[in-house]
Amino acid sequence: MIKFIFSLIFRAFGWNFKNNVPDDLRSFVFIGAPHTSNFDIIPTLAVSHLMKRNAHFVIKKEWLKGPLGFFLKSVGAVGVDRNIAKESKTISYTDVMANLFKERSEFVLMISPEGTRSPNKHWKTGFYYIAQKAQVPIVLGYANYKTKEAGLGLVLYPQDFEKDMATIMDFYRTMEGKVQSNFLLDERFAPKKL
Repeated sequence: MIKFIFSLIFRAFGWNFKNNVPDDLRSFVFIGAPHTSNFDIIPTLAVSHLMKRNAHFVIKKEWLKGPLGFFLKSVGAVGVDRNIAKESKTISYTDVMANLFKERSEFVLMISPEGTRSPNKHWKTGFYYIAQKAQVPIVLGYANYKTKEAGLGLVLYPQDFEKDMATIMDFYRTMEGKVQSNFLLDERFAPKKL
């Protein structure tokens, strides 16, 4: 219900949803960018509802208690015990996240690779390894404030890290965030300016 309300707000602000993903693709790692403002919650939850898939994001399991936990679960939060990876010498945090796909027949994991609303020229790349380990594709999600369009873009099957990251940077190159000065591509993989 809450996601539905956000989709109505999304439309009321004049935004459009676009889906370039085949209907039969039901499990994938969904990365979303640009992430430059708290306002991004509106297109994020709207897309989460409009994609008509089992979309979730991960937070510390401790946050899922009480009234806040009820709200977070209703918008797709899944609690994870981060101590499992910290206390293990053989299990990484990406392993823990990849296992979420093995526990569900349909699962979409939404991740913001920028990791912050502030400018960040070194994106977090764990999403790539999660997709590899879970054997699912990466879908490039977006909220382009320039065109007021948000949705599911390119589907990428991880094969070559350097080339795939360059493809991802190229996809987001023309996107504009709400606070454009806060959006930077990862300089390690973005095409060099001439």
